[in-house]
Parts: sequence; C-alpha cells; structure tokens
Amino acid sequence: MQTDTLATTSNNTEEQIEISGSIAVLKALTAEGVETVFGYPGGAIMPIYDALYDFRENLEHILVRHEQGGIHAGQGYARASGKTGVVFATSGPGATNLVTGLADAMIDSTPLVCITGQVFAHLLGTDAFQETDVINITTPITKWNYQITDANEIPTILAKAFYIAKSGRPGPVLIDITKNAQLQKFSYTGYTKCNHIRSYRPKPIVRKEYVAAAAELINQAKRPLVIFGQGVILGKAETEFKNFIEKANLPSAWTILGLSALETAHPLNVGMLGMHGNYGPNVLTNECDVLIAVGMRFDDRVTGRLDRYAKQAKVIHLDIDPSEIDKNVKADVPVWGDCKETLPMITELLQKIDHSAWIQKFTDCMSKEVEEVIDNELNPTSENMTMGEVINQLNILTKGNAIIVTDVGQHQMVACRYAKFNESKSNITSGGLGTMGFALPAAIGAKYGAKERTVVAIIGDGGVQMTIQELGTIMQNNINVKILILNNRFLGMVRQWQDLFHEKRYSFVDIESPDYVVVAKGYRIEGSSISKREDLIKSLETMLNYPGAYLLEVFVGKENNVFPMVPQGCGVGEIRLK
Repeated sequence: MQTDTLATTSNNTEEQIEISGSIAVLKALTAEGVETVFGYPGGAIMPIYDALYDFRENLEHILVRHEQGGIHAGQGYARASGKTGVVFATSGPGATNLVTGLADAMIDSTPLVCITGQVFAHLLGTDAFQETDVINITTPITKWNYQITDANEIPTILAKAFYIAKSGRPGPVLIDITKNAQLQKFSYTGYTKCNHIRSYRPKPIVRKEYVAAAAELINQAKRPLVIFGQGVILGKAETEFKNFIEKANLPSAWTILGLSALETAHPLNVGMLGMHGNYGPNVLTNECDVLIAVGMRFDDRVTGRLDRYAKQAKVIHLDIDPSEIDKNVKADVPVWGDCKETLPMITELLQKIDHSAWIQKFTDCMSKEVEEVIDNELNPTSENMTMGEVINQLNILTKGNAIIVTDVGQHQMVACRYAKFNESKSNITSGGLGTMGFALPAAIGAKYGAKERTVVAIIGDGGVQMTIQELGTIMQNNINVKILILNNRFLGMVRQWQDLFHEKRYSFVDIESPDYVVVAKGYRIEGSSISKREDLIKSLETMLNYPGAYLLEVFVGKENNVFPMVPQGCGVGEIRLK
C-alpha cells in the first residue's frame, strides 16, 4: 500500500513532504476536477492502481473490458460533458490498444488525457516484457505526448497535459510514466494548474480587419450559406452562433459533428452537408455567392471533388486552428480565432437582410427530397422496416431530448439524417476516422458525462460485434444505456458501394450475428428482438422506460440503400436522389 507523509498548516492547506509518483498522479487528477476515469490495470501501471485504492471516494474508476473500449468511453464522456476524458492503460498491448481511439480523438478534436504505464526506465530499449515505444507510435495521433522517467516531473507535466488537451483546438494527450517514476518518492510542493506554455498559442490573435471584411462580404451577399461544424460546440458558442445567423437571416447547414449545435427545428437550419446529406445544402453550395464556414475543416466527405466545389462563391472561414485555413478550400477572408469571440464581433457589424427568396430554394429542395426519398424512408410501404422509420419513431418518443450515440455505417448516416435534437452535445459519433465499434463504449462514457439524460446507442450488426464485450462494463456498473441494434444482416455501407459501383459483387459483406438478446441476458441485461412493424413502437417504449440497460434488436430490410448520395469522385452538385 502506498502512503504519503503530510503536514497540515494553520490555514488548512496541505504541505506535502514526500509522496510517491503514483499519488502525485492522482492528486493531479483531483486538482483538475476529474471525477471519472476509464481504464484497465496491468503490471506496468500497477503502482498507480494501488494508489487509486485510497482515492476511491474522490475518483470513480470504470473497469472496461478492453482498452479500446476505455478510450472510446473517455471520448463519449468528453463529448457529452464538455470536459476532458481520462483513461488509464498499462504498457505494451494496453498502450497499443489505445491507438485507434487516439487517432479518432485527434481527428475529431476530442480532449483526452491518457496515462499509460511503462517498464522501468533502465529497461527502456531492451525489449523488456510488454515494452513498446508508445511515444513514437502515438506521436502522429496525439496533440502532445511525453514520457516521464522521474517522479519530480509528474505535477508539471500533468498540468501541461490537461491544459494542452482542452485549450485551443482540443485533442488527445498521452503521458507515459515508467514504473520507477510511479514508485519513486519525491518532495511534493503542491499542484498548480497550467494556463500558459511558452511558444504554444492555443488561440490565434483575432485580426479585426478580417472581421470587418467578413461582415462586409456577408452584408453584400445575395445568396449566403453558412456551414458549421463541431467548432461551435467545442467553443461553447451555440448562443453566439444563433445570434449570428438570426441577425442576418443566414441559412445554415451542418456537418455530422456540428449536428445539435443548432436545434434541428430552427427555421434557418437547412440540413446536413456531405455524401449522404440533404439535397438542398449540397446542390445550393454551388449556387451561393458567399460561403461562411464556421468551425469545420472542409473534409472530403463534405466537399466531394474540390475542383467542383463552390467555385462561384467568396469563402469566409472561421477557425481556431490556423492550419485549417486554406488547407483544402482557399479562403477569401480567413478569420482566425475562437468562434465564441469572433462570431459576436462579426454579428455586431451585420445588417438585417431579408434572404427569404434564397431560403425558399432550400425549402423547395427539401420538398423534392421528401417526395423522392424521405417519405419512402419514414413511411415505407414495403414489408420490411427501414432504418429511417425506426429513427423517426425514436424521435417521437424521446421528443428530441436524448443523446444519440452512433457507430459507423448506414445506420449512422440514417440517424444523422433523421434524428432530431433540441440541445447541444446530443449527437456523438465517430466522424473523421469512422471507427466501427465506437458506439457501445462511447455511450457508456456519455452516460457518465450526462447522467441525467437518456443515452441511446444506435449500432449496426457489424460494429456492435467489435466491442460487444463492453456489455460487461454495463453489467458490472449498472449503467442505464439503451442499445438499439439495426440489423440488416450485412456490412451495409460496404454492401451499398458494392451494389452501386461494383456490379453487386458482394464480397465478404454477408455477416452472421449471434442471438443478441441471449448474449445480453448472459450479461444480465434485458432485451428483445423484433422484425414486425406493428411491434416497433411498443418495443421502443419498453426500451426507453426500462429502469436500466436494455438491448433492442430491430431487423430491417437487407438491401436498403441510403440516399441521397454524392458518389466518391463527384462534386456535391452531382448528388443522387436514387
């Protein structure tokens, strides 16, 4: 058991005399306000876990079933709470099992601090048992990483880790701590949070001349279009964003990570951009005269072919990360800075302009999409249920107030298209990396990050099998998450591409599944499975009203495709409705 010696001064402050590196780690976490840690113990991180035994009243540790589940849970926690997720793993395979989650968090700008154990410092480079060079492995997929070999560094390095992870454009940080540093006793003088690092500028200086230029372009625009991403949510700028678009009457479309920053029912919310986005925002991107990008990075799934993307428009790009400006789309007016700061500056200079005729074009496009796509998806006449009608009934029952966590595939695109949201931080999904297996553990983290909210994990029959062991985490901790499996007996998105572009040569996409209800019951989780439309509403009600975790499997049509679709290699104006 680890102990520390301390003296209490007359003003009730701790004067630490000597503590171990492991205790210093846990003191850093509590000082940063961390309440929940997701992790899995092992030999190289055992001293930290031993110290954790005495911190159980202050730090809740959730034992996951796989380190990848742990880091996805940390992501879900961060995305639902707006705080920094914390993850523990041991060396070797424990650390390398974090790699997918680190890459996912890096590309989706999710703040994480991952702490890995490492072999004794004198064994580094000797191919010791469970030694891997986790620093070099994770350098490209972390915002910062660092290896600690001396316990004296722990307070300072962890303070930097939390500051870097959550400041500016957020991202994952990994701190690798050798076992000797965890055991080493050192003179501890307290923990000081970091708020500045020389040469690191998380927020670029706002240039007022660009703010003015942006406002002037918007005021002159006849056909403006705003496209917004997760930067609005990360910047906690939802109110500022709404004030911005409402003052100038600006139609606004979202990326999948921007979804829920603006309530779905808002009259200026014109829908989803990208490969499976709405018809209007995609087609009219190539008709707008001013394109205003807020907190998004012009991902290829949004732009399609860049040489056919919005060539007629003047582009204004607001972003906190200067490296995103001009990376994919040339900006006529770059507005560097935190959008919570820059949006009000632009809004103040905007004129109130009536764009009703332009907005009507989005309404007309939506009417066309409803007639040719949406009505058939939400109100099908076929015998088999569609994913869209399942999501639609879920919307009706949750009234748009649930957190929806999606995996990756057809169900993800359908959920993003048809789920309704009234509150920010309600859509949690793997965006840039597209990680199958994300949803189940991320839903666990989301529930800890927003304990009072209903959390529904929507997963395909392929993705759920990648992290299904996390049902054990749900069981052990009595986590009230709702698991909705949309089972089409295929790896659906790959099958759709093979259907449309590879002459229906279905190569290794026909996937068999276990009896998910039996599996769930093996984990002491209630569940049911349905295949008939008349059972849908009652089954969803049962799932949502059940006082604990519940798994509902819904069998949907095997070969339904998700439309609209911008085929790869095409421009957004070439979107197909069927």
